[in-house]
Amino acid sequence: MSNMIVLPLIVPVITAILLVFLREHITLQRIISVLTLSFVVLISIVLLLAIQEQGVLRIDFSGWGPPFGILFVADSFSVLLVLIANIVAVICVLYALFTIGSSYEKMYFYPFVLLMVAGVNGSFLTGDIFNLFVCFEVMLLASYALISLGGDKIQLREALKYVLINIVASWIFLVALAFLYGTVGTLNMAHISVRVMEAGADPVITTVALIFLIVFSLKAGLLLFFWLPGSYSVPPTAIAALFAALLTKVGIYALVRTFTLLFPNNPEVTHVALGIMAGLTIIAGCMGALAGRDVRTIASYNVLIGVGFIVAGLAIGTESALQGVTYYLMHDMVAKAMLFLAVGMMIYVTGETLIDNMSGLIRNYPLFGWLFFIVMCSLAGIPPLSGFLGKVLIGQGAIEGGNFILLGLGFLSSLIVLYSLLRIFLSSFFGETIISLEDEKPLPKRIVLPLALLAVCTIGLGIGAEWMAPFVTDAAETLYTPSIYIDAVLDGEVWQGEVSK
Repeated sequence: MSNMIVLPLIVPVITAILLVFLREHITLQRIISVLTLSFVVLISIVLLLAIQEQGVLRIDFSGWGPPFGILFVADSFSVLLVLIANIVAVICVLYALFTIGSSYEKMYFYPFVLLMVAGVNGSFLTGDIFNLFVCFEVMLLASYALISLGGDKIQLREALKYVLINIVASWIFLVALAFLYGTVGTLNMAHISVRVMEAGADPVITTVALIFLIVFSLKAGLLLFFWLPGSYSVPPTAIAALFAALLTKVGIYALVRTFTLLFPNNPEVTHVALGIMAGLTIIAGCMGALAGRDVRTIASYNVLIGVGFIVAGLAIGTESALQGVTYYLMHDMVAKAMLFLAVGMMIYVTGETLIDNMSGLIRNYPLFGWLFFIVMCSLAGIPPLSGFLGKVLIGQGAIEGGNFILLGLGFLSSLIVLYSLLRIFLSSFFGETIISLEDEKPLPKRIVLPLALLAVCTIGLGIGAEWMAPFVTDAAETLYTPSIYIDAVLDGEVWQGEVSK
């Protein structure tokens, strides 16, 4: 069973290489891409059920046992994220089949998407921090190609900004890795945790932890987030939806793993810094969402609000809050993809991006209008949709930990999200229609289908929360109690013996 852990990385990479040679066979590329991502979804479900029975799973490459070899580790937290990420990727690719156009498809759109998803999956599953860097770079290299695909002037301008900020972040990541290896002498995440525990509140280790905080914050859009709204609003809709759903979540995953497993020793420094940055990001996201008049800009600032809210849950750090972080990460992947697809469809049918220039869309496209209403309620955290339980659990954790400022900011952000999206809904979908019967663009069912599938996902995550609870509880327990992860990777007695020395 443990051999299956590597498949979410290997299968998309091999398929992407194969699709390069099928450039002219668009239909075949489409079929293979959807089947590949669907296969990874099935693998994720099998792994999730196996973890419930057997505990945390690992695979040691080339037979080298930890901490000497490279390994992949599957716990409930990482596999839940792999599952949701690939479900969202399948749905976004389905949308792309009917909207992206053959010119993009012949420019290796599907290979780049598969490589990006492979990087995302690898980042979630690796148990080696240098491999995390490698998987990040695979994901980012594919995203550089996707953001500039088509070569419009504005795309290239935003792509340059996006590439530069990520190159800087990657350089700092390498510096942090060098310092970390020089300090603890290992790159295995579980082994790093053991060595950090041995060292105690060492100022050098605290400094390294803060450097990692800066790196992953840049990648998550938590720090110097000026690049994010522009970068997420210029690519074609299917690509923007993938970016909004997946890219920042990998940065958040790295933050969660770093500050629950690698550096749990000095929370009065690291978690306070996380809390301050989360609060500032929420405030900045709210201001941008309130001030925005362009639907893509409002959607992009809603991504920032989500990032800040999830990291606030990490800063709170109680087991309830970590359950909330897990639920909310899954919700945010689905809901942000759905929001960006909905915004892209609004622009497609009206040819406008400003909300003041749209009106009465619900009369022309009633189903589309009510699907937008569902995503609005989901992002605002209205029950029984997927956003509700994550917000409640993070709020519960904030009350338990006495973090009332973050609690207030978090729930104020829910009101701002509701207001910003309600403004789009009332202004663009109600009122007198601006589209006459002669000018009405058809919105085929095959284009609405991906939006409907994401609506089913957000409703299912909310209503099916009880079914998901064992997996989420297990994920939060593994995050809150690092020894579970360390025991599984280092075989218990090995690291306990090392600590006793």
